[in-house]
Amino acid sequence: MKKVDEHKEDVVLDGEGSKEDADELVEDNLSEIGGNKPSENDLSGVEIDSNVTEIDSLNLEVKALKEELLRSRAEIDNTRKRAEKDIAAAHKYGVERLVQDILPVKDSMDMGLEIPVDSDLSDPFREGMELTSKMFGDFFEKLNVKAINPVGEMFDPEFHQAMMTEPSSDVEKGTVTKVMQRGYLLNDRLVRPALVVVAEEEVSAED
Repeated sequence: MKKVDEHKEDVVLDGEGSKEDADELVEDNLSEIGGNKPSENDLSGVEIDSNVTEIDSLNLEVKALKEELLRSRAEIDNTRKRAEKDIAAAHKYGVERLVQDILPVKDSMDMGLEIPVDSDLSDPFREGMELTSKMFGDFFEKLNVKAINPVGEMFDPEFHQAMMTEPSSDVEKGTVTKVMQRGYLLNDRLVRPALVVVAEEEVSAED
């Protein structure tokens, strides 16, 4: 009977040990499961990454808006400069058409004054023409209109129009020898070229 009781006691003790082992195994499993759960640090890291991405996106948007603003300012500045240039040109050359219309009258008066006078007596008509020509000259000076009278100068196609050539041994080839009609500049811009005669190399009889 004593041996039987001892055997039972061993069985009971073994059963208690198995129960404790099972409890420890469960606790270990729970610990492992708990370890696999995202920690607060992991969650905060995800939030930081999200915030950084959003900040980068906002920075790119701000950069794009700044570039667009700079382009708009540049366009406005260019438009303003063009407008100012157009206004200045209108003020500077707005009378060009008027000058062109007046020039034939001035030419006629100059041609009339170039006619030699045989009489030594004063000619009231000529005096009137001279006075009117002087008024034209003063008017042109106020408008900054300058005459082109290039006698003795080298021919310049930018300001002169050659009407004919003539042989000459007195001046260099290409020199303006006569002005048939004066040219004019308005604020240094050509209104009308001078009509000129240009010297060419004189050919000898032997040639």
